[in-house]
Amino acid sequence: MDTTLAETLTRWRRHLHANPGLTLNEGTTAEFVVEKLKEIGVTDIAEHVGGHGVVATLHRPGSNRSVGLRGDMDALPIEEASQELPYRSTVPGVMHACGHDGHTTALLGAAALLLQDQSWSGTVRLVFQPAEEGGGGAASMIRDGLFRRFPMDQIYGWHNWPGLPAGTVAVHDGAVMAAGNRFEIIIEGHAGHAALPHLTRDPIVAAGHAIVACQSIVARVLDPMDTGVVSLTTVHGGEAQNQIAARVVIQGSMRYLRDEVGEQIRDGLRRVAAGVSATFGVQAETHVREGVPVTRNHPEPRELAAGAAAAITALRRDVPPAMTGEDFSRFLHEVPGAFVWIGNGASDNGRELHNPNYDFNDAVLPVASAFLAETARRSLARTGE
Repeated sequence: MDTTLAETLTRWRRHLHANPGLTLNEGTTAEFVVEKLKEIGVTDIAEHVGGHGVVATLHRPGSNRSVGLRGDMDALPIEEASQELPYRSTVPGVMHACGHDGHTTALLGAAALLLQDQSWSGTVRLVFQPAEEGGGGAASMIRDGLFRRFPMDQIYGWHNWPGLPAGTVAVHDGAVMAAGNRFEIIIEGHAGHAALPHLTRDPIVAAGHAIVACQSIVARVLDPMDTGVVSLTTVHGGEAQNQIAARVVIQGSMRYLRDEVGEQIRDGLRRVAAGVSATFGVQAETHVREGVPVTRNHPEPRELAAGAAAAITALRRDVPPAMTGEDFSRFLHEVPGAFVWIGNGASDNGRELHNPNYDFNDAVLPVASAFLAETARRSLARTGE
């Protein structure tokens, strides 16, 4: 990548960082994407796909192959900590704390590289996705006909990864990131005076036992060779210090790398609810809200991505998966593809995902753009099915 394009991408990325669009409110970001696509010469652009999504198409005759490249656009409801950063967020309480500003910019860079390169033929779909951060953006695009309106044989995506050397690409053999579901345990008791507990059914005592019991699911139900996480994150109940409450709601999240483990966790949560109901004379129910499935690479696209990475930069095949979730997984349920990590460099001084001190490493942009462009070329040039 020439110096001029790298400098341009850095400028664009910092503009996006300074002007973040919160999940489901990425309209300004989408407008910026469309403006820059037109500047570099892209003419086939579809807007408002599944919300604020943008899908741009590059096409050259000579092949019926098609490939999708995805970059997510949304920011997080986090107040940026840095006061010195010249391009710090100008939107109170919102910042790009996960690097989606870099993902979006790198996809624009890949488009520029592919437009400059006359060696490929076929169709490239540039998918700028909204609402990745829990807003269901991938599902919304699919419902809006993403793969019907913009057919793709394969699709590829990536995420920056703090702690991995800057520019290094990690390709996983199977699971990349975990399934993530949210749950509630609702405990209904019988309220009454705190001095007369025998006339009540105390949901707070039941909740305390439920909290402890939930921590036994991973420790005593799952095979030690499996991976799962059950985290209880909020507890709500009670209104007055001299009253035994009528109701307690415990909220949390469950994560796993195999669907069978997910079922074991669900069963464990239901048993906890049934147990505290029977023990404390309350009514307890568990409600699980399905989130993103496991992000799992398909074999042939995985190897194609690894080959593209090795041609561009350092490649790692030994990095374990993470328990974080990624809704690119929904695309992989529809179309074969692969999702990789590209190192963001050291994670010290708070340069961690979802941290108020995080900042995307601009030195990664040329590598990410080159990787995406090379992956697209190889996908379009592949033989067989």
